[in-house]
Amino acid sequence: MPFDHNDHYHRLLLRKLPRHGRTALDVGCGTGRFARRLAARGYEVDAVDPSAEVIAAAERIGGGPRFRRADAASATLPRARYDVVTCLASLHHMPFRTVTRFRDALAPGGVLLVLGCYAGHTWWDLAAVPANAVARAGAAAGDRLRGSGPAVAGAPVRAPEMSLTAVRAEAARLLPGARVRQLLYWRYLLTYTLT
Repeated sequence: MPFDHNDHYHRLLLRKLPRHGRTALDVGCGTGRFARRLAARGYEVDAVDPSAEVIAAAERIGGGPRFRRADAASATLPRARYDVVTCLASLHHMPFRTVTRFRDALAPGGVLLVLGCYAGHTWWDLAAVPANAVARAGAAAGDRLRGSGPAVAGAPVRAPEMSLTAVRAEAARLLPGARVRQLLYWRYLLTYTLT
């Protein structure tokens, strides 16, 4: 896939980072693209993913984060450790209530950022279809001009089961004060700050 919907939102997520953050946990890190962006911003990054294949690929690429094979829904996470916890297109692979584990891993003033996928369609999604086609065509043209690089292991893919309405309801119940914003390309952004 020449256009990555999740990578498209990296800049938005980077703008939401806490100003004086130093420690980060990237959940479902895949091959580590966003974890490396956090490390480039000066964060000490722990990056976890349950797939041994993608963690091996992430370690081969390197770039600063500490990569570890772990399932964030069941692994022991340190309490009150991280200034930011990020989870890009991974929450739908685990029970939604796992967000409470992420909350508990936040240091006071820490920020949880979930770029999530939702099931079903809304009127907003109709705008994503032509935008998606244009973005993919542009990315494919750029790849042809640059030449394609070596194939990198891909993370397992699973369709989301929760609707955007259900995500909003569960976020309000489990993380009072959380905000859920619908984004283009069948994504949402959940932001929560631990006060």
